[in-house]
Amino acid sequence: MPARHIAVIGTGYVGLTTGACLASLGHHVVCADADPHKVGRLRQAQVDILEPGLPELVAEGLDSGRLSFVQDSAGAAADADTVFLCLPTPMGAGGAADLAAVESVAAEIRSVLPEGCAVVNKSTVPVGTAERVAELLGRPDTTVVSNPEFLREGRAVHDFLHPDRIVVGADAPDAAEHVAGLYAALEAPVVLTDTASAELTKYAANFFLAMKLSFANNLATVCERFDADIAAVTVGIGHDPRIGGAFLQPGPGWGGSCLPKDTHALLTVCEQAGVEFPLLRATIETNVEHQRQLVERVAAGCAGPDGSLRGVRLALLGLAFKAGTSDLRDSPALAIARQLRERGAELYAYDPALSDTRPDLSDLLTLVDDPAQAAAGAAGCVVLTEWPQFHDLDWNAIARQLHRPIVYDFRNFLDPGRLAEAGLAWQGIGRTLSMTG
Repeated sequence: MPARHIAVIGTGYVGLTTGACLASLGHHVVCADADPHKVGRLRQAQVDILEPGLPELVAEGLDSGRLSFVQDSAGAAADADTVFLCLPTPMGAGGAADLAAVESVAAEIRSVLPEGCAVVNKSTVPVGTAERVAELLGRPDTTVVSNPEFLREGRAVHDFLHPDRIVVGADAPDAAEHVAGLYAALEAPVVLTDTASAELTKYAANFFLAMKLSFANNLATVCERFDADIAAVTVGIGHDPRIGGAFLQPGPGWGGSCLPKDTHALLTVCEQAGVEFPLLRATIETNVEHQRQLVERVAAGCAGPDGSLRGVRLALLGLAFKAGTSDLRDSPALAIARQLRERGAELYAYDPALSDTRPDLSDLLTLVDDPAQAAAGAAGCVVLTEWPQFHDLDWNAIARQLHRPIVYDFRNFLDPGRLAEAGLAWQGIGRTLSMTG
């Protein structure tokens, strides 16, 4: 297929990855963003998103001339045969997705779209958004297509270039074939469907993943009650191909930029449509209850003389919602930190991805430059993000810093034996020290 002229509106995780990857496939891509500072940095191949392979791909696209960055969304769309909308759709009032950015850009570009242009919703949007965007555009000579992304932060470039499926929803077959053709160089199953089905596919996928995580976390609690080993149980059921082992690892609850907002958005649209979805509601409620129980565990082991966490210092290792990213959006680590802070704990935290960005979290915790500094005088250490470098910490030094020698490994990924050698009491989720030998 010949190279296409593509406009990508929005340069967040999805937009920048989409633009850089499409340029690497040989297309001519103009990425537009309203933030002049971000555009200026991207023109210099300065990528502020922590995403393996993305800075190199952006630099390659700029050097080849196939990738460029502008502020003017309308200008970018005016010369494109395909326009990707990669805009934020955060959780709005009552849990519904906030489509303000999508609607604003649709109004901005509608008068300049070339005849026959395909406008592609790449953002995660509720069912019916393609119809809504078509109404806002008011351009019967263009087509709105749904092409949801299935990118994992920390593996976004890999997932784009090695997809397990490509879903394209359109009410016009030629538009669907056009968008699917953009990915012709990639080997992956292509699912061609209508817009509503494509939109729902994204929500259904994220709900199912959230459900598996809630199941695993709840199962870990059951294992603790019966002295069973969650690691053995999940391996045992994960070998069943109908279940699979992915997303069965217990942790501090699920979060991030997708699962929380998408599960709430799906629940909201179901309620609006009069559809009962008790399994979805239970999945969300289980996640909240799981995090409350983890906080209770820390409170029970680290409370001060008065039996509370008031004034008790705690060390937190990891704040990003998962390793390999600096993204704090709906991070389960921050959700637990907030509950600990509400109980009066004084929190000192270290995360290797935040050393340069230094986000302002001063109302919640003190961000420090190394794990030992976080542990100094703490009544306990809580590991919340599975950063590989935490394996190689000097746990003997951390043990000397801690006021009480206890580590809550809420990712079940540290070596309990090594911590025991350092004189530290290890607590995982659904496991005991005797199960790890």
